[in-house]
Order: sequence, then C-alpha cells, then structure tokens
Amino acid sequence: MRRILTIIVLCVLTLTAFAQKVEVKKAKVNVGKTGFQMPVTATFELKNISNRHLTVTNMMTDCGCTKVEYPKKSVGAGAVFTVSMTYDAKLLGHFIKQAAVYVRGQQQPVWLTMEGVVVEEWKDYSKLYPHTFGNILADIDNAEFDDVNKGEHPEMVINIINNGGETVTPNMLHLPAYLTAIATPEQLRPGQTGKMVLTLNSQHLNDFGLTQTTVYLAEQLGDKVSSETEFPVSVVLLPDASLFEGRNKQYAPQLEYSADSVTLGMIGGKNVKKGVITLTNKGRLALNISSLQMFTKGMTVTLDKRELQPGESTKLKIAVNREQVLKARQRPRVLMITNDPDHSKLVIKVRVK
Repeated sequence: MRRILTIIVLCVLTLTAFAQKVEVKKAKVNVGKTGFQMPVTATFELKNISNRHLTVTNMMTDCGCTKVEYPKKSVGAGAVFTVSMTYDAKLLGHFIKQAAVYVRGQQQPVWLTMEGVVVEEWKDYSKLYPHTFGNILADIDNAEFDDVNKGEHPEMVINIINNGGETVTPNMLHLPAYLTAIATPEQLRPGQTGKMVLTLNSQHLNDFGLTQTTVYLAEQLGDKVSSETEFPVSVVLLPDASLFEGRNKQYAPQLEYSADSVTLGMIGGKNVKKGVITLTNKGRLALNISSLQMFTKGMTVTLDKRELQPGESTKLKIAVNREQVLKARQRPRVLMITNDPDHSKLVIKVRVK
C-alpha cells in the first residue's frame, strides 16, 4: 500500500513539474503589409499562470531571418510579459514565421506565429492611420460624444484603410440600441480607403451623465471579438437646464470650483497619486451633484457631500493608478452633473505624467 501511495505521489509531482506555466493571449499575429527590406515586428502578450516566478530560458525561430526579444529576468506569479519577433523582410511575398518560447520547468515550448506580406511598393500609413484593428487601420481608436442634448443625432467619422492582402467588409460589432454604424464603401480592396460613420441616437439614452460601451471594429461580419478590435465609445447626455430660465436664474445654485484640472503622476521625481479640488455653492438654492463619473479605469474619486447649501463647500478628491491610466485609450477625466444651469456639466481634466 505504501509503495502504491509513493508511486501516486511521484506521478503527481512529475505532472506538476511539466504543467503549463504560460498562457498566450494570441499565438498568431498578422502584421499586414510591409516594404521590401523594411523589418516588421510582431509583439505577443503572455502570462505566468503558475504560482511561482518563472524564467524564459530561450526563444528559437525557424530561420535566421527572424530576431527575437524576451525578458531576461524572472517573471512573477500572475504577471503579464511580452516577447517579440522581427522579420527582416528580405524576400517578397507572403511569409509565415514561427518561434518557440522555452520556459524553465515546462516540458513543451510555447509556439508563436507571425505572418504578413512583403511588397515591392509599399506606403507607410502609420501617421495617417495610427491605430490597428487587424488588417484595418484607422485614424482614431475611440469615440467621444460630448455635450449631447436629448433628441440629437451627432455623428463620428472614422477614416479607415485596408492594410491586408484580401478584401474586407468593415463593420461594427456589438452595437447597443443607441448607436448605428455604416461603412462607405461596404467593401475595401487591399490598399483602399473608406469611412465608418458612427451615429448616436440619443433618444435611446435614459440616464443623464456618462454612458460608456465597447464596440468592435471588425474585418468581416462573422469575426470573433477581441481586445485588438475594441473601440470604446463614451457619451455625455446633458440634463435639461431650462428650469432656471429668465427670472428664476437669479435664485439658481452656482457652482464655483478651485480648478478644472489636476496633474498627477511622476512630478519632480515623486509619484503624486492624489489631487484635491474645492467645490463651493455661491447660489441661493441648494446645489445637487447628481452624477459623479470617471471616463477611464485606474481612477477613484471621493466627494464628501453631494448636496451643498448656499455658501457651503466640499472637497473632491481624485486618485490615479498611473500605470493603468496611461494604458487607457480615453482621456482621463472626471464628470459631474449638477443642477447649476451654467454648470450642468463640469469636466475635471486629469493630466498624468
């Protein structure tokens, strides 16, 4: 019996030693087109899913035409890290290159693949279309509809180009009821430009203040959504400020604020994480702050009071996680909706260095 238990324990230990320690977010990356002798790089995101530090011992490619980069230091438990492959693009035509990532204590390597096309005549669209959604390049990577009144239908134009080798049918996936999208033309040949028009139907919004969602800019209607095709959309719906029109305005609450922005992050060699803004009601009726929202992740806000009597003040405290905020696509801001007809919407800009 003891011998059987020993064998079982040894088997468990062996399986644990060879267990998968790395998870790949996307094992195959299409880098699109590049010019002849213009090296192109694919970056892969991996995660240490073990409960210990791990070390990448080596990274080998299938040919000498591809160079690799990987972390030389150990990676903590649960940490995300990146590796990259750079192809020298010295041959024309379609290419597929592979690399094996070897991790200490893991029996099998992690295989990664990059593919693309090397063309003789190639134009760099990165300045005009700096944002990548698969083979579609776009001039913007998020949409912001600010100062929208109920019933309005503002539009956002996204300029796009097909940077791949096959015809695509651009479309937006996971659109909520208050958004519509139309691509012109409906199909894009390789190298062809077009537009995606995103329209806000504000009558379908129920709440004043900030509404956010994420849609996906896809190459084909049946594509799977992924973080690479995410397209965040934010809307600020203004409340009706007609309550204090005419004579009634002299009795309205009046918001006074010490600043409309804060600067946080690495300042003078120090990591400043918090900022404070003083809010005061200078009006003759109570000031109500009905909504307090943030445009990006990695931010927290606290407000001592939501209702200020005439002459009363309160403190708005803003804190940031610098690393998370710098990764966000949207501009970091704090939104307040109030019953002050002159400041029904107040946006506090957060600058992060």
